[in-house]
Amino acid sequence: MTQFNLSLSPLLPWPLLVALAIGALAVTVLGLYAGRRGTWLRAAGLVLILFALTDPSLVREDRQPLKDVVAVVIDESASQKIRERPMQTAAARKAIEEALGGMNNIEARIVTGGANDTDNSGTRLFNALAGALADVPPDRVGGAIIVTDGVVHDIPANAEALGFRAPVHAFITGQEGERDRRIELIEAPRFGLVGKPQTISLRVHDTANRGEPIELIVRRDGTEIARQRAQAGATMKVEVRVEHGGPNVIELEVATLPDELTALNNKAVVTIEGIRDKLRVLLVSGEPHAGERMWRNLLKSDANVNLIHFTILRPPEKQDGTPISELSLIAFPTADLFGRRIRDFDLIIFDRYSNQTILPPLYFENIVRYVREGGALMIAVGPDYANRDGLFYSPLGAIAPARPDGKVLDRAFHAKITDTGNKHPVTRELPGSASTPPAWSQWFRQVSAQPVRGVPVMSGVDNAPLLLLSREQKGRVGLLLSDQIWLWARGFEGGGPHQELLRRVAHWLMKEPELEEEALRATARGREIAIERQSLKDETPPVTVTSPSGATQQVNLAAGQPGITRASVKVEELGLYKLSDGNLTALVNVGPENPREFREVVSTLDRLKPLVEATGGTVRRIGTGGPDIQLPRFASMRESPVYGGSDFIGMKRTGSSVVTGIGVAPLAIGFIGLLALLGSIIAGWLWEGRRKAS
Repeated sequence: MTQFNLSLSPLLPWPLLVALAIGALAVTVLGLYAGRRGTWLRAAGLVLILFALTDPSLVREDRQPLKDVVAVVIDESASQKIRERPMQTAAARKAIEEALGGMNNIEARIVTGGANDTDNSGTRLFNALAGALADVPPDRVGGAIIVTDGVVHDIPANAEALGFRAPVHAFITGQEGERDRRIELIEAPRFGLVGKPQTISLRVHDTANRGEPIELIVRRDGTEIARQRAQAGATMKVEVRVEHGGPNVIELEVATLPDELTALNNKAVVTIEGIRDKLRVLLVSGEPHAGERMWRNLLKSDANVNLIHFTILRPPEKQDGTPISELSLIAFPTADLFGRRIRDFDLIIFDRYSNQTILPPLYFENIVRYVREGGALMIAVGPDYANRDGLFYSPLGAIAPARPDGKVLDRAFHAKITDTGNKHPVTRELPGSASTPPAWSQWFRQVSAQPVRGVPVMSGVDNAPLLLLSREQKGRVGLLLSDQIWLWARGFEGGGPHQELLRRVAHWLMKEPELEEEALRATARGREIAIERQSLKDETPPVTVTSPSGATQQVNLAAGQPGITRASVKVEELGLYKLSDGNLTALVNVGPENPREFREVVSTLDRLKPLVEATGGTVRRIGTGGPDIQLPRFASMRESPVYGGSDFIGMKRTGSSVVTGIGVAPLAIGFIGLLALLGSIIAGWLWEGRRKAS
C-alpha cells in the first residue's frame, strides 16, 4: 500500500514567511487597485517564490498494514470453578480462538486473570487486560473480549479509563436463575481472653429466601457448641467462649440447599487468638527453705502472674503449746482457697509440703477433683516425700506421677534430659543440655521414687526419674523429685536454666498449645499448608488433608528435630481444611476468613453492562444449559457507536500500518521549482513587452 503526502520544510522562520506573504498580498491588492496590467502574473510569481521558500516535497510512503489487536481475558477465579462454569469457559476459549484465528486482520492476545485471590482483592480482570495491551498503541486496539461469570471487582469507573477507544464484549458463564446461600462476616474479633466470651456479628444471605428461618451451626476447633436461628438478611450476633490459649478456630455454617449453586460460602471461619489475662497461681510452701525464695522470685518476676503465697512457718508436730490458729502470721484461709475458690486458680504449687494437719483430707480431695476437671498441679518435694508424711500418702497420691520407695539419695549428680525428654517440648533443647554432662551445676539430693503414671523427662542419680509430667483426665500434674533447683537460681557452679525449665513446665501444665507433647499443627502460607506433628512416639502415621469441597489426599511426614515430623502440601481451594492422622485433628483456613471471591457467586450481567455498553460492546450469556454454550458470529467493522447485535459482535477496524519505505521528491527546489520560477518570470516579461509594443 502506497500513500503520498505533502511535506513542508521552510527555509525561513514561519513568522517571516507570514510577513512576506502579507507584503505580497498588499502589493497585489495595490496593483489591482491601480489597474496595472500583469498584476496577476506578478502575484503568481510571488506565490511561487513563497512556495519555494517553504521547501515543499512530495513524500511517498510504502506502508504494510498491521493486524488489529484484540485481547481476550479468561476469568480463572475461584467462582469460575463452580458447577458447569469451567466447561463453559474452556469451550468459549476454544471457540473464540478459532473465530479470531479465522480473521486475517486480527491478532488475538489471550490472557488469564483473577486467579491470585489469596490477598482478598477478588476477581481482577481489567488488570490482566491492561497487561495484555501494555505494549500496544491505543489506536491499534481493535477490542477486547472477557469470559467471566460477571462478578468482577476492578471494573473501571468509565470507558476513558481503559486507555483505548474500542469495544469491550463480555461473555457471561453460568445460568439464569441461580440460587445461593452464604454467610457474611460483619465483625469478628482477632484476640480474646481465655475463659471469656467473644461476640461475632454476621449476616446470612439467601437469594431465594422467603422469610423462613435458617439454622446456623457454631463449632469451635471442630466440635459443635451451639445452634441458632437466623433470618436471611438480618444481622445477628453469636457469642463464643475462648477456650484456650493460641488459635481458637470458630466455624459458622448454614445448611446447603438441594438446588444451591455452591456450598463453599455456606461456611465462614474466624480464628480467635486466645490470650491469658492474669495467671492466678497459688503457692504453698510447707516450710521455710533455701528454694522458697526462688519460687517466689520466679513467679513475681512475671507481670502476668497474680501470686498468692503461703508458707507454713511452724508445723503442727512442734508440740510447744502454740494454738493452731497462731501457727502463721495470718490465718490460713483453707476453706476459701481449697474449697469455694479453688477453681479460680490456673495453677497450684506445693513446695516441700508434707501431709500436715493444716489441710484436712477433704481439701486434698478437692484438689484431686480440681485437677481431674482441668486444673494444673505442680509438686516440688523434699525428703519428707519419702516417708509416711509425704504427699503421696495423702489423697493426692491418687494423681501423683511417682511412688516414693523410702530412700533419699544424698549425692552429687547432674540433672539430665531423658530420651523421652529430648522429644518433649518442655525439655527439648533446654539451654545447656547439648553437652555431656550438661552445662549446668550439680544437685546434691534426690528423692527415690518409681513412676506410676506420666513420663519422666529428666533423670538424676543412676538415671532415676527426676522430673515427671502426667495427664490426669482433663488436668495435668508435674512432680519434681528434688528441692535443689535453687542452686541453679543462685548461680552455683554457673547455675542452670531454672527459669526456662519452670516456665515451660508451668505453661505445659496450663495447656499452652505450643508445649503439647502430642499435637498436630497446620499453618497456611498463601496456597501452601505447612504440617507439623509433635509426638513422643518413634513413628507417626501419614496425615489426611480434606479440602473444603471434601476432596482428600494423604501426606507423609519427614523427620526433623527430635519429636517433630514435618511436611508441606500445595492446595488450590480457598476455605477451611481439616487434617487428621487418625488420632489428632487440626484445622487451618487457606486464604482470607471471609473471601471476597465467594461473597457473591451468582453470575450476573449487571456489573459489566454499563462499562461494556459505553464502549459500544455487548454483554450476553453464553450458556444454553449444562456445559453447552452458544457464541455470536465475529465481524470486523469500521468505527461505529455500536459494535454488535443480537447475533454478532464487531471488532473495530483500525487501519493501522507500518512504513516500510519512503521516497521524497522536492517540488520547489530543483528542476521543477526552477522551471516554475523561470516560467513565471518569462510570462511576466512577455506580457510587459507586449504592453510596450502596443
